[in-house]
Amino acid sequence: MSAIDFESATGQHRRELVAYCYRMLGSVHEAEDLVQETLLRAWKARERYDERKASVRTWLYRIATNVCLTALESKARRPLPSGLGPPSTDPDAPLLPSFEVPWLQPFPDDPADQAVRRGSMRLALVAAMQLLPARQRAVWVLREGLEFSAAEVAGLLDTSVASVNSALQRARAGLADVVEDEVTPAEDRGVRDAVEAYVRAFEAGDVDALVELLTEDAILEMPPVPLWYVGRDDYGAFIRRVFAMRGVGWRMVPTAANGQPAVAAYAPEPDGGHRLHTLQVFTVTGGKISHTVVFQDPAVFAAFELPVVIS
Repeated sequence: MSAIDFESATGQHRRELVAYCYRMLGSVHEAEDLVQETLLRAWKARERYDERKASVRTWLYRIATNVCLTALESKARRPLPSGLGPPSTDPDAPLLPSFEVPWLQPFPDDPADQAVRRGSMRLALVAAMQLLPARQRAVWVLREGLEFSAAEVAGLLDTSVASVNSALQRARAGLADVVEDEVTPAEDRGVRDAVEAYVRAFEAGDVDALVELLTEDAILEMPPVPLWYVGRDDYGAFIRRVFAMRGVGWRMVPTAANGQPAVAAYAPEPDGGHRLHTLQVFTVTGGKISHTVVFQDPAVFAAFELPVVIS
């Protein structure tokens, strides 16, 4: 396989490979690195590739799976704050970041990308996947997220179909609660309306209006600060604290992450401009905001290519 043929054959699969490695590792940056390692290994093995035995896509997924499983041998799981302990009941608790925790990262959406099934990219689902053993995680993503057959997955993992089916059954049991959550797709008009109303209330500094847009048991969490809150009262009290600390007059720029609606939040500056403060990813259930994950991490901002300052 020539260099030109290799680039043509592998380039079209790069985006979905990054999404696969992200679901395995929970980190955009680590996923990018692992795909680079996958393509390097594929390049070195290109003369041994036999198209009669496997498609280029299947061949690449075999390499990527091995790369991910090896990487996971030395890496801790990537949680969200809600995966580390009980919720806080003090909206005035100190905001002390824990940078030693390898936090779960969000994944930038590409609206034109039809290769990735967004349902298997939801933040809550990716967070739950981090609790699965590595091979169960791989089996679930390959079977449920990417729709490889059991026989194909057995070939990718050098195991039997029976072992794949057993691992999938265990993975499904481990993910049952989050998989069965009724989450409205991001494209739904009701979802867009709820998020747009939330943005209007936030930009207006209207906490009462914002709280009305939440479900009763709405969750707010904010890595790298290991705090999280449950319920409209604590959620609203914390937002009041944010406005008291940073002022009102925020700007919210729409974006998307993990197949979910998101916004880049810009805090007001004394000179009249606005500085990037957080990336906020929303889950909407029944026309109301049920979960907001607020990321304040420069690495996340870089992955989403967000401008630091806007007018």
